[in-house]
Amino acid sequence: MELVALKYIAAGIGAGLTVIGAALGLGKIGTAALEGTARQPEAGSDLRTTMIIIAALLEGAAMLGLVICLLTMVMK
Repeated sequence: MELVALKYIAAGIGAGLTVIGAALGLGKIGTAALEGTARQPEAGSDLRTTMIIIAALLEGAAMLGLVICLLTMVMK
């Protein structure tokens, strides 16, 4: 296999793993926030705010991973 083909395969696998990891992380954040709200309904607004901040940071890290994978494809 040529080096170019291996770069495309590596970028595809890396992008896929990044998206899967982000999806699992977001699911875990949502589950924890929902359980916390069910246990203490009065803390729901604080939990929601914290959940949104953490989800935004996680999405930023996932986008960074995707950009790195795409740059791997383009680099010579």
